[in-house]
Amino acid sequence: MAFDIAAHLGAMVREVRNLEKDGQPAKAVIAARVYPTSPADLWDALTQPERLKRWFAPVTGDLELGGRYHVEGNASGTVTACEPEKSMALTWEFGGFTSWVNLTLTPDGAGTRLELEHIAQISPHWDQFGPGAVGVGWDLSFLGLAAHLERPGADVRAEGLGGWEVSDEAKSLVRAASDDWGRAAIAAGEDREHALKAAEATRAFYSGEAPMGG
Repeated sequence: MAFDIAAHLGAMVREVRNLEKDGQPAKAVIAARVYPTSPADLWDALTQPERLKRWFAPVTGDLELGGRYHVEGNASGTVTACEPEKSMALTWEFGGFTSWVNLTLTPDGAGTRLELEHIAQISPHWDQFGPGAVGVGWDLSFLGLAAHLERPGADVRAEGLGGWEVSDEAKSLVRAASDDWGRAAIAAGEDREHALKAAEATRAFYSGEAPMGG
């Protein structure tokens, strides 16, 4: 098996926080887990294009303070803060909207804890899909990163394409992650029925059953 789904689900921490961004109501989707590697190695995996393309996506540009970057087929943005091996903040510009991503690396025993915070202002898209809209995508990235750190020379991104993404294994991961993000929304004060409906909409999208429409 290319991916250890059970280990991933057991290692992840998922949280939703209510806040304001630029004077507007916003939500923070927080994903975290501990990886069995050093801060230096984890930072390298997160910032070096040759490594990023093997587990995340081809990334061009400059992942340094003030630099512009582009994720192939996805977002672009600007790095607004950067402390190597410790933290990075960047804008996430996609589909005409801007959200914000903060990465924090913290030594944790013999490993390193990675926390990703994705902040977005509340929108109809959030109301329909909830935190899982971005959370499940980050779950898949955290899974790919774990596989990359175990097998640095392998193209684990390619292993996650070409059929795996519609396999029963992948769908079980998406279902579990969507449910967990729904529970995180409820813990943050979201109406239970609404949160569960949004989680199901997210599951259906990532399982290829419905478009991520507005």
